[in-house]
Amino acid sequence: MPPKKDSMAKIEAICQRTADKLGYELCAAAMEKEPTGRYLRIYIDVEGGVTLDDCEKYHRAVQGLLEEFDYDFLEVCSPGIDRPLKTRRDIEKSLGLAVEAKLYKPIDGRKSVQGTLKAMNETHVVILENDLTVELPRKAVAQVRLVPDLSALDGEEE
Repeated sequence: MPPKKDSMAKIEAICQRTADKLGYELCAAAMEKEPTGRYLRIYIDVEGGVTLDDCEKYHRAVQGLLEEFDYDFLEVCSPGIDRPLKTRRDIEKSLGLAVEAKLYKPIDGRKSVQGTLKAMNETHVVILENDLTVELPRKAVAQVRLVPDLSALDGEEE
């Protein structure tokens, strides 16, 4: 059995080719061990959002291509509205949107910064927080996630 890193590289390549063929964006592929078994989770996206039909279509297309790999369950899903920003495309699409950066260790007594994403690259994350520009060293940032705007849902309760 090839080492895990090699297996994941092969899995990601298969997932990317399948996504390209079907017109989806591959956001991530991850092998996660849980008490019920090993889950291979594939996150896809498409302009306008992923539907259940999209996930099913992708699942059917990729499942047979992944039979040689050791996993118990295959899940294909949307990265979600509060997705972590991982790829260059995620970052480019998220400039100007609300994000939260979680830090490995507190900086100025804080473990997170929330505001508008202005820039993110290999060395820094720049967030506009309450009219102040906060520049964080990338190595200090554990994760940057979108903060969903749920304001459109206000007043819909009955």
